[in-house]
Amino acid sequence: MGTPNDQAVLQAIFNPDTPFGDVVGLDLEEAEEGDEDGVFPQAQLEHSKALELQGVRAAEAGDLHTALEKFGQAISLLPDRASAYNNRAQARRLQGDVAGALEDLERAVTLSGGRGRAARQSFVQSGLLARFQGRDDDARRDFEKAARLGSPFARRQLVLLNPYAALCNRMLADMMGQLRAPSNGR
Repeated sequence: MGTPNDQAVLQAIFNPDTPFGDVVGLDLEEAEEGDEDGVFPQAQLEHSKALELQGVRAAEAGDLHTALEKFGQAISLLPDRASAYNNRAQARRLQGDVAGALEDLERAVTLSGGRGRAARQSFVQSGLLARFQGRDDDARRDFEKAARLGSPFARRQLVLLNPYAALCNRMLADMMGQLRAPSNGR
């Protein structure tokens, strides 16, 4: 019957309105979501989250210098918490520091043990960076990991990266074009 990814492609083509999460068997290795922050002292955790929120707001306002400063403070406060590394990676990417972003994403995956929301976000960001750099095999690998962790966005990216889906879409577009404007010779 094909791989889970092949099933997702077919599901997207023939039932485009069905959520990707409804594809039976696609989440065979989906990790259990746990409380990733439960191991940190509550007061430090709250302060770290507040710093991250300030960093996110600064980044959204275009102040990447302040954002990086706030994320750095959050990392200094709780260096074993993956979330701040993910956020700093995003700010670094926006600043053009792709190498620094990738370092932060690798650190976030390591700290999260490759499980949970932080790992899922890291794999998605890493996949996007790889895709933008034209490294589709690396992107596919990261999106597969993120999809196993429950990312619908990663699942959609996997469909887009599937060469068979691209071929099917091209064939469908050609057929639709012919149906709309049939040639005079037929």
